This record gives sequence, structure tokens and C-alpha cells, in this order.
Amino acid sequence: MSASQPTIQAIETTVFRLPLHGSLQWGRSSRLAEARHVAVRVILDDGSEGWAEAPPRPTIYGETVHSITSVIRTELAPRVCGLPVWEEAALHQPPWSAPPLQQVQRRLHEVKNNHTAKAAVDMAVHAALAQHRGLTLAQHLGAQTARLRVSYILGIGDRDTVLAEAQRVVAQGVRVLKVKVGRDWQDDLARIAELRTALGPTVDLYADANECLDAAAAPAILDALAELGLHYCEEPLPVEQIGERAALRRGNHLPLIADDRAFSLRDLRRELAFDTFDILNIKTARTGYTESAAMLDTARAANKGVMVGSQASTGLGTVCAAHFAALPGIDHPSELSFFLKLREDILDRPLTIQDGYLDLDAAAAAHIDPARLREAAAGL
Repeated sequence: MSASQPTIQAIETTVFRLPLHGSLQWGRSSRLAEARHVAVRVILDDGSEGWAEAPPRPTIYGETVHSITSVIRTELAPRVCGLPVWEEAALHQPPWSAPPLQQVQRRLHEVKNNHTAKAAVDMAVHAALAQHRGLTLAQHLGAQTARLRVSYILGIGDRDTVLAEAQRVVAQGVRVLKVKVGRDWQDDLARIAELRTALGPTVDLYADANECLDAAAAPAILDALAELGLHYCEEPLPVEQIGERAALRRGNHLPLIADDRAFSLRDLRRELAFDTFDILNIKTARTGYTESAAMLDTARAANKGVMVGSQASTGLGTVCAAHFAALPGIDHPSELSFFLKLREDILDRPLTIQDGYLDLDAAAAAHIDPARLREAAAGL
């Protein structure tokens, strides 16, 4: 291949572990005590490289660090190594629509499921390609927003602990909180009321029920959340209850966010056919850049709002997601602040939030610190 047609030479993985401030609890029983993720590095034949993060979530996708590293080594890398990722004829079109990258996508998706493994490879390919083209990742993707409004995921827990965490991250610049609910509605209600009183009107709240509500009780619960001033609710009902979810949305109780119901572009098309949601939560950790871009275009064409979500990303995953969150059409706060829950990170500089916003240029300046990655990987 010529210099204008770089090919994928190798894909490497590194499992790393970072401790959290406390744990994150959500849904009926899920709990995250540490960030044990996989750093994915794609190297092109000209030496260009790109990094991304694959977060295993056994209770969501069924992936583990072992399955991610194995499927990349034995299935994904053999399918895409040697393939070109660019051609000069694609210079004036969005990178994800270029034929070489479409071919890479097709080969990745020959392997079913394995969402975050495929997403990380896709994002790392884009980052490497941006370097090959002599562009920043923001320029390569077409990012247009310099300051990104962020939200923070506030897990389920006792009210004193949750309030203390909320106050800590607000002091660090957060102005939007996504509050996990669904295990005990009366406790949820009391916790939200305390948060509202303690934090005041300058902090916006919304809820995430992780499919835990009952269809009969959900309308009244959403009405109560609306009365408390919450802006929307994510996934109140189980995904399989399509008819009930469509009816709940028609009730106009509170705008609904689609997350678990839209793992893929295929899922999204089904949800649009039944008109079950108001806002799409795109998680680049789950669908990479290429499929996420198609989902963004599809949701916007249907007049749906869009935000970018997190799978408890470390700094690396946050930087990856932030570049996508800066694309046109993403009009709701994005979950770009989970790094505040980390006791340490693998980046060479800290990410910061100022008055509710993450600065994209500052985030893009942060890179993998090889020494910190080695230390975080030691002993695993």
C-alpha cells in the first residue's frame, strides 16, 4: 500500500486497574468497585497509532477483560490487520463513510456482540488515522463544540454517602447529576429531595432507573420526579416491554432517555419504529465512532435529542467520548465526568471541569502516560 493508503499493522491490549472513591451501585444488584478496563492500541503500517478504552460490563454486555483481550487477539485483529483504513478519494467526506473504514466495520461486525471490544478497536483506528492524516482527532471527526456540558453518574447508596459525593463533585465543577434509582422508590424520593434541597437550583438532576420500574407504577413515579424538577428519566421499564414503553412515552410524564434499548443502530431503528423515547444516549464505548455517527444521524433525522453516555470511563475513555460529544447535533449534557470518581488515572495530566463544562482542547492534550499504565497493569 502507498503512504496514502495506510493499513492496520497490529492491535495490542493492556488490562489495567484503577481504584475508585467508593463504589458505583445501579440497577437491582449491579455494583462496580474498581475500574478494571482494557487499553486498546492500534498501530498502522506507517507507525501512526491510536488508543481507546474497552470497559467490560459482565452484567450489561457479558464482556470481561478476558473476553475482550481474547476476542481482539483471536477474532478481531486477524480480520482487520492488513486492511487499508484510508484513501485519498475519501478526503472530502466524513471519515466513517469512507469505503476503507466501512470495510473495517463490516469485518469487525462479522463477530457478534462483544460490543466494547469492537468499539475500542474502531475508535483506536480513527485516532491512528487522524495521526496519519496530520490532523487532530477533533479535526478528523469534525468536532465543532469547544466546551462540553457534562453530567455525573451518582449511584445508589445511603443518603449521607450519596449527598457527600454529590457535594464533592459539584465543588469540582459538575452542574448536572444523573441519579440512579429503582431499588426502593421511597428511599429514592427522599434521596432526591435531599439532593435538591442541599444543592439548590444551580444543579440540574435527572434519573436513571436501569429498567427497574413496574409498568403500572411508572407513570406516577415519573410524575413525582417531574414535580421534583428532574429533567428526564433513563430506561424506566424493562427493554422487552416494548408496548408498555411506547405507552409510557405517549403519556408525556417526563422525557425518556434510550440507553439499554439501543445497543446498536439496529436496535435504534426498532425503537424509532415504536416511538419509545425522546433522547438517545449514545455510548461510544459500546458503538465506537463509526456506528455512533450513524446512530446520531438517524436519531436527529427523527427529531430526537442526543447525549453521549459513559460506561464508567476512565480518563482515556472520557477523552474518546468527548471528541464525539463535540459533534453537531448533540444537545444534552454528556456523561464525561466519571473520572472524578477515580483515585488515580493513566493519563499524563488531570482532566478538569469548570462551571459544568469540559474543555475539549484541554482534554485532547491529555495522553496515555506509559509509566502510569504499566503501574496500573502491574500484578494483574
